[in-house]
Amino acid sequence: MGGSPERYCLRTAVEFNGTLRLIRRAGSSTCGDCWARGRSGEPGTAALPGALGRAEAEAEAGRRAPSVAAVLPAGGSGERMGVPTPKQFCPILERPLISYTLQALERVCWIKDIVVAVTGENMEVMKDIIQRYQHKHISLVEAGVTRHRSIFNALKALAEDQPNSKLAKPEVVIIHDAVRPFVEEGVLLEVVIAAKEHGAAGAIRPLVSTVISPSVDGCLDYSLERARHRASEMPQAFLFDVIYEAYQQCSDYDLEFGTECLQLALKYCHTKAKLVEGSPDLWKVTYKRDLYAAESIIKGMFVLVTHVKVTSGALCHADRDLQQIILEPCYNFVCVNVMTSDFEETQKLLNMLEKSNLSILYPVVVISVHFLDCKSVPFGQKMEHLMQIRELAKEVKKRNILLCGLLIYYPQDKQKLQESLRQGAAIIATLIKERNPGLVGQLLIA
Repeated sequence: MGGSPERYCLRTAVEFNGTLRLIRRAGSSTCGDCWARGRSGEPGTAALPGALGRAEAEAEAGRRAPSVAAVLPAGGSGERMGVPTPKQFCPILERPLISYTLQALERVCWIKDIVVAVTGENMEVMKDIIQRYQHKHISLVEAGVTRHRSIFNALKALAEDQPNSKLAKPEVVIIHDAVRPFVEEGVLLEVVIAAKEHGAAGAIRPLVSTVISPSVDGCLDYSLERARHRASEMPQAFLFDVIYEAYQQCSDYDLEFGTECLQLALKYCHTKAKLVEGSPDLWKVTYKRDLYAAESIIKGMFVLVTHVKVTSGALCHADRDLQQIILEPCYNFVCVNVMTSDFEETQKLLNMLEKSNLSILYPVVVISVHFLDCKSVPFGQKMEHLMQIRELAKEVKKRNILLCGLLIYYPQDKQKLQESLRQGAAIIATLIKERNPGLVGQLLIA
């Protein structure tokens, strides 16, 4: 969810079956005009050696990328979670889970519309999430009493026969879960391509446990051979006309008790779905412990994909530094104040971060490091001055910036100084990894 994810060419992948691996390997990017512009600037074909001549031979209709929308049912109550808040609205790093899922879908530029089905009582909550985290191209519909009814309501909003609809009917629609935030563009592309060819497609994973069927008296009736069966996961994709017709024909029983969209396409439209092997990242946040696992994954991404920016001396090129922050998102900052006890340089950094709006989606960690000579200024005077960090931290915490302080005594003999530096590095690494709001405003000593 962080860093620079691989980009994919939707149009080229649709034109030339079996080229997805080549596109991945080339790491081609996309553009808003053709959705398929590679590094060399050639629309749709830059990632494929020798593909241009083949593309010219294709009819224009065959080259057209399908229009794609996504449906996100988010009307569940989260009974299995065991908490009063529906799981899609449970916070991870103080941000609702569904916001991470929306971000994963918004990152894919060829998904033009996202329709979220949410209950009436949570409609205002969802609107606030969209506004607060600046989500785009999101439309809301009221959820039904079951998952299938919620999806049906979202599909109706995308259909052309709905009056006053601001949405355009897509050729392909993706159905995903609001509580699967780690979906990547690659698997979304694979199911869309497969759906365009087969009418329906869905991600699958190997079964972890053997599935058994109990008898009415609670004894084993039979078991399934695990190697021959798979777990159905999300995302799934469909030709819009196929899945919409399936829902229109769907019985009340299936709408009430069914859970598998691929089965509806098979049962009512005789469309056999293509099954696509998914990655382990497709897991669903279901139980309370899953929230902690998801938080750990997100924190790990900060450690893996961000780097620490160290500032010392005056930030004399503030505009240039701010532009660099925006172009290369970084969520960990270390501001080193050498031989000074004030927060002037740290304040400049905080001002730049606030202007960049970098902390809207993720908490930004700022560590203000101070090297102080114990002999030059009385200890009490220095500590009194440095404790101003508490008020400063309280203020920037409102903007999702986590400010902590680190004090390293200097000068010392060489061995003691090296030990202090090692301890300081360990403290900085821990603060970045844990991102613990409970340490905001604390002045730690190495």
